[in-house]
Amino acid sequence: MKRIKLFQIVLTIVTAVLLSINVDAGNEQRGGSSGASELLINPWARSSGMGNSSVASIRGLESVFMNVAGLAHTERTELVFTNTQWFQGTGIVLNSFGFAQKVGEAGVMGISAMSMSFGDLIKTTSELPEGGIGTFSPNFATITLSYAREFSNSIYGGFNAKIINESIYNLNVSGFALDAGIQYVTGFGRDKAGNRKRDNIRFGITMQNWGTTMQYAGEGMAFYGLSANGADMTVEHRSQSFELPSLLRIGFAYKALLGAKVDEERSTVHSDHVLIIAANFTAHSFTRDQIHFGMEYGYKNIMYLRGGYIYEEGITSIDNRLTAFTGPTAGMTINIPTSKDGDGVIGIDYSYRLTNPFGGVHTFGARVTLGGEGVDAPRY
Repeated sequence: MKRIKLFQIVLTIVTAVLLSINVDAGNEQRGGSSGASELLINPWARSSGMGNSSVASIRGLESVFMNVAGLAHTERTELVFTNTQWFQGTGIVLNSFGFAQKVGEAGVMGISAMSMSFGDLIKTTSELPEGGIGTFSPNFATITLSYAREFSNSIYGGFNAKIINESIYNLNVSGFALDAGIQYVTGFGRDKAGNRKRDNIRFGITMQNWGTTMQYAGEGMAFYGLSANGADMTVEHRSQSFELPSLLRIGFAYKALLGAKVDEERSTVHSDHVLIIAANFTAHSFTRDQIHFGMEYGYKNIMYLRGGYIYEEGITSIDNRLTAFTGPTAGMTINIPTSKDGDGVIGIDYSYRLTNPFGGVHTFGARVTLGGEGVDAPRY
């Protein structure tokens, strides 16, 4: 009865969220009027390899981007670092770092950061349009504080608090945003005693990037001139404020353990093979909506292969596409146990996202998981 009441509360919250969504969601006419577009970039390898389709199935630290509720699955400690070559050939690089730690019996706290570097650009002025006065390095950075909790063996929830900063040598802007997410694991595939069996259907929903408007300020907005009486003065332009790229994701996942074996003592199921099929819908406030499809196959918690596809209106036509991405994604993970009893894993992750033009997006990651067999272990 307690579990049913909790689910009713969660369902009420989700319904209220859906009713409060901006009616202009998916309106491409608003494209270009938002800012902080780096909030839409997935810097992590495993979830990007599945085409950002893992809203319902994501587990561990990477959940801070897809659906923070999945962070609650962290068994003890997780540490992740990734490097992304964004649009290979442009010189744009993303570095991301994250740390998650279980606190108490059901809670998990995390902190993560992403830095986006554009390389050295030539300084120019109206008097020196060709440069010759040095270079500068723009930088976009986001720091995220996360908390997630397991409310029952079926309901998981969490939230992110994000601090956003963008800067060049004479302009900067800061902002704040919140995310919230829920995952629900159905009772499908369980016996009458509630023990988990071979199959698992999951649902997830998350709101992201709901926060303050942002406005650039700094010396770059000022210029020097003369007043009507000939006196020197400094005039500052007012920059236009902009909103954050808020969105809503709703996802579904089906997880199957192939050839599973039941551990009656622990009421768990183990298998050498795991298959996840996932899909979700993303409603954007400032661009076209997207549908994501993904699949992951894992073998003995040692090797994982992933593939995905991101669809939006016009993506198959070079004349109508509003993005450099063409849809397909792929990735893989190799896990190395750190002890004989399996109490920890070192993982090497990679993903590739196809683009046209440019040479695609390459993401390389390293992950250390302490406690249990890792967030991807093929078991329930």
